[in-house]
Parts: sequence; C-alpha cells; structure tokens
Amino acid sequence: MLPIDAAAHSSRWRRRHPVDKAVLGLGLTVLAISLPPWPGAALVLVTALTVLLGPAGVPGRRLWRAYRVPLGFCVTGAATLLVQVGGPQGFVSLADDGHLRAGELLLRTSAASLGVLLFAFTTPMSDLLPRLVKAGVPAPVVDVALVTYRMSFLLLDSMRRVRDAQAARLGHTTRAATWRSLAGLGATAFVRSFDRASRLHAGLAGRGYDGTLRVLVPEARVSVRFTAASCALLAALAALTLVLEKALP
Repeated sequence: MLPIDAAAHSSRWRRRHPVDKAVLGLGLTVLAISLPPWPGAALVLVTALTVLLGPAGVPGRRLWRAYRVPLGFCVTGAATLLVQVGGPQGFVSLADDGHLRAGELLLRTSAASLGVLLFAFTTPMSDLLPRLVKAGVPAPVVDVALVTYRMSFLLLDSMRRVRDAQAARLGHTTRAATWRSLAGLGATAFVRSFDRASRLHAGLAGRGYDGTLRVLVPEARVSVRFTAASCALLAALAALTLVLEKALP
C-alpha cells in the first residue's frame, strides 16, 4: 500500500462521506484557481495546510513526502515564466515581469495541489470508486478502475519482492549487474501482470461474473453540519480575499 493510501485509511475523517471531504478539499482547489493569486491563493494554501495538519491529522512528514512531487512540478512550471525566447534582447532573456507571473503561478498551483491532497489523504479509493456509480459514472468504468487500482498494488508488491531477491543475490553490486537486474525486473513484472490478469479473469468467470463487481462499501451519511461549515469556510476565504485585495497595495 502506498503511503498516501495508508494515511487515508487511518485518517480521522476516514468514516466521513466522500461528499463531505470533496466539498472542502476540491472547493479549496477551485478557490485557488479562481481567486487572485495574492492574497487569495496564499490564504487557500495556509488554510489547506492548517486543516491537513490540524483537524485531518495528517503527519507532517508523510504530507511532505507526498507534496514534494507536485510541488516540484509547480516550481518547474513557474520557472519557465522567468525567461522568454526571442525578442530584441537575444534568443533567451529574462521576461518582463516574469518573476511576478512565476510567483502567481506557483501560488495557484501549490495551493490547488494541497486542496487535492486534502481529499486524497482523507478518502480511500476503495470508499470513493464504488460510490461513483450512484453519481452517474457507468458501472463498467468503475469496475475497470477498481480492478486497476487493486492490480497496481499487487504489481508493486511483486516488483518489490523481485528487487529484494535480486539485491540478496548481489544483483546491484556493479553497473552492469544493475542493468541486468533492471531488465530482469521489467520482464518478470510483465509476465506476472499477465498471469495475474488471467487468473483474475478465470476467478471472476468461475463466480458467475455478470459484468458488475459488487463490493461492500462502509456505510456513511453526508453530514449537513460538516458540509455547511465547509461552505462557510470557503465563502469566508473568498470574502476575505476581496477585502484584502482592496486594502493591500
């Protein structure tokens, strides 16, 4: 199990309905994209970080391990706005107001990423995917997503076992040995994935699979109080942004 999935299953909000957490997490993401970068996206970033480390109870180290990957993409995308290609100053030169646009983009994307992580760190996929059928998503699409989600963990576990076995047999002592081990790992993972898929198909056929995977979903109800509090928080952030935008230079 990936760290973010383990955190979602042990979250304080694990038993809450996904709609409750979607209103808050995805609402923060929408505000980060739609409000002015300063001070709107900055307020959203601070709020999402506070909720993640506070009420949601996400460990700071685990949050950083998950956040540093999208943050790297945010920084890389913002850095491209610092320069321009072509123009009277040469083939590559510093862009006019590039640092301002880069800062605005970095604020927007980093805040939006925290909003998505808030939903991901509190909502296991096993709780979300089966409920998508009631939301209008075709059942075959949900079934494929469920199987892919499950098979991905089996494949990762199989790759870890093969890699540990290679390391125990000194398969990574030299560069040449490392490349041979990597090739063997890819070939083994390819073969095992097809073997597991074949066995899964045979198992479903033997159990009378009729085109729909029926799974047990933890019972949960949408909390009107939690949803109303989330909407109030989002509205307060939007109002505070408008006030501060007029007050700040």
